[in-house]
Amino acid sequence: MSTSDQEPEEPEAHHEEAHGAHGRPPTWDEKWAAYKKSAYFPATVIVFILAAAAGLFAGSYTYAMANPTPHRIPTAVVSQPDTARGKEFVAGMDKALDASLVIHVFATPAAAREALEDQKVFAIVRSGSRGVALDVASASGAAVAQVLTESAVKVGHALDIPVAVVDVKPLHKGDPRGLALFYISLAAVIIGFVGSIQLNVHAKGLLPLERIAFTITYALLGGFCIAAVVDWLLGAVDLPFFESWMILAFTMFTSGMVFLMFNSLFGRWAMIPTWGLMVLLGNPSSGGAVSWPLLPSVLGHIGRWLPPGASVSAQHTAVYYQGHQRIFPFLVLAGWSLVSCTVFWVWSHRQPASSGHTPQHAAAAT
Repeated sequence: MSTSDQEPEEPEAHHEEAHGAHGRPPTWDEKWAAYKKSAYFPATVIVFILAAAAGLFAGSYTYAMANPTPHRIPTAVVSQPDTARGKEFVAGMDKALDASLVIHVFATPAAAREALEDQKVFAIVRSGSRGVALDVASASGAAVAQVLTESAVKVGHALDIPVAVVDVKPLHKGDPRGLALFYISLAAVIIGFVGSIQLNVHAKGLLPLERIAFTITYALLGGFCIAAVVDWLLGAVDLPFFESWMILAFTMFTSGMVFLMFNSLFGRWAMIPTWGLMVLLGNPSSGGAVSWPLLPSVLGHIGRWLPPGASVSAQHTAVYYQGHQRIFPFLVLAGWSLVSCTVFWVWSHRQPASSGHTPQHAAAAT
């Protein structure tokens, strides 16, 4: 057989050998390993996460806000009702509200009003020979004031007791439902961690201290813009501008640092705990849309310890209870900021440099 007759057989043999080595169907383990290394794996995970997040988002807000029910409403009573009719009215109110009234007795109207200014109580009951006076505060919660007013009218009518209801802390005319402060706090929370995400995507070269500095910068500018639009442009709420601005900036900074903390701990999945903490849990329990006496009791207690709830509380006091600001909401924001900054700082220094920025600094130093 000539050489020319043998030449075509070599490629054929080589092809069969190659087919045997590389052309066999991959095993399930090999398919799974290849799938996990591909972009399809995180994309599939994200699809399921988004679906679950959508259901949880709707569920958390519906659970907290769709059917607000009185659970515990601190109420001031000036002395004990000195008439049988007064005692009957208080008992009737408690029954109408499913025993949710928590009675605090004060010796004088002035002492009761001071408790209302400090937001320790949501209403004041004063009885006399001509009937009963009920003071409510829409600023502490429009829904709570509405529930108390409606119940007082019904109980007074049923017992044939004259009832005079006065809103001693009405909401601003541009915000009749009392939602503006909730919305501006919500904006600060969401833009706070979205801004941090954008810095993480588009400015990876920033050093940890520079990242914190830019977070402070956009928090200050963002807080100013929120306050300016709501107060100066729309006139919805008459804000004590500087105080409200600082609360919004503090909230935005805290939210941004919370994302950086989770990003240091969980990497690309940091959005999951951030969204869960700040939006799914934090916002419905903040007391902004539905005041805490009408929230499920667990949410009412948890919300005060989370940044959204602290922001709403500080903002409400700044706007409607000037001179009675409390330190606790600021301690909550400061605590979350301090923990988040510490975790971000420590973990970022434990990670190897991944951007081109750090080597440049190192080269300059050498």
